[in-house]
Amino acid sequence: MKADANQTPKLPVAGGAAVSRNNFYVYRIAIAAAVSGFLFGFDTAIINGALIFLRQEFHLTELQTEFAAGSLLIGCLFGAGGAGTLSDRFGRKRILLAAATLFGLSSIGTALPHNLHQFAIARLIAGMAIGVASVLAPMYIAEISPPEIRGRLVSLNQMAIVTGVVSAFCVNWTLSSIGDSSWRLMFAAAAVPSLAFLVALLFVPESPRWLSRAGYTDKAMSVLRKVSGAHAEAEAREIQRSLAEESGTLREILAPHLRRPLFIAISLAILSQVTGINTVTYYGAILFKDHAGHGNATSALGANLIVGVVNFLCTIVAIAVIDRVGRKVLLLIGSAGMAVSLSLLGVALWASPPPSNLILIAILFYVGFFAVSLGPVTWVYIAELFPTAIRGRAISAATLSLWTACLLVSLTFLSLMKLISPGGAFWLYATLCLVTFIFVWRWVPETKGRSLEEIQRMWKG
Repeated sequence: MKADANQTPKLPVAGGAAVSRNNFYVYRIAIAAAVSGFLFGFDTAIINGALIFLRQEFHLTELQTEFAAGSLLIGCLFGAGGAGTLSDRFGRKRILLAAATLFGLSSIGTALPHNLHQFAIARLIAGMAIGVASVLAPMYIAEISPPEIRGRLVSLNQMAIVTGVVSAFCVNWTLSSIGDSSWRLMFAAAAVPSLAFLVALLFVPESPRWLSRAGYTDKAMSVLRKVSGAHAEAEAREIQRSLAEESGTLREILAPHLRRPLFIAISLAILSQVTGINTVTYYGAILFKDHAGHGNATSALGANLIVGVVNFLCTIVAIAVIDRVGRKVLLLIGSAGMAVSLSLLGVALWASPPPSNLILIAILFYVGFFAVSLGPVTWVYIAELFPTAIRGRAISAATLSLWTACLLVSLTFLSLMKLISPGGAFWLYATLCLVTFIFVWRWVPETKGRSLEEIQRMWKG
């Protein structure tokens, strides 16, 4: 049944009565889980402005600056690699609670270091929390969401990520006037939302699909009745039938009928990063300051903030249309628009002196196209392509690939600009956007409106 997310649909039941799905309950759960996305975005983006002051205080070389930015991503690899197996064993909620604790500890720890090595260790812990959250938040939201609004609800996690990014840019810009030590306060600011996330998780249920798999059928039915209304019994039978067909072993991930969804998820994860988005997220302030005519830190951080606002607004557009337009169409439009924007950015960076307004406009269009396509849609696909019994480990594999690609980009961006020039670097990313367009067009199916179990049967068919 198609329904507007702002209305509570009446679901028909036997005897002509109607049962209302509790949309408020569903959205409340999704928003609580998506707070991890806010911390994900804040912790990844806060380095953007902090790097300007961090490299002054610790006298960092370009290689050390890349290491300072990349240390977080090494932690992401560990977190993403272990999150799926741990969540399949202990449940989605418990591991999210562990991530919330790591977020809080790392936010304080990152504000205290006296040298680069101490800073890198604290950021590695933050990265572990982000890695866990990046696997579990979209997976958990997908598992509690009705099919007709699942894309919108999973996209709330991306909405939270970009909200965290723009909040980090606001904090960077606001605190930049304090002086060289302002970077410590920038990192410490994440302690407040970390505590909020921990508290919010205490009031959400465990995933009904994990509860069914673990044998807690009564608890699973209780959750399903709230999120699916009159469809709860039918959905429970679908889940049980699906679980009966799955062994849940690691070998099953590589079963013939799951090789294509695994290939699609991993490919999209890698392409979402190697098309260059985190060059703006991590190094935007340095890019504006050193290459785009914004000579001081405050001006560069102000331009950064505009980028964050555009990212935020365009993600709202994605949430509004993803369950109407579909996942595939958004990916095609977005990857094509990103390719054109990055090509224009490459041309602008070749000019001398650099046209700062044109550079900013090209970056805004690039970020905007990413925000309506690869940003949210990649996470939606990763969360919905796999069967329940192996979903955690399969999503871990895809997310691990995403963070590996992100680490590669962040550790090479400054060196790449030196090697082939700033313009050449962005032309390379534009080429990879075209590769993304071709891949989506040839390989990626549409999944809007289908239940998770229907998607599973699609691969077997």
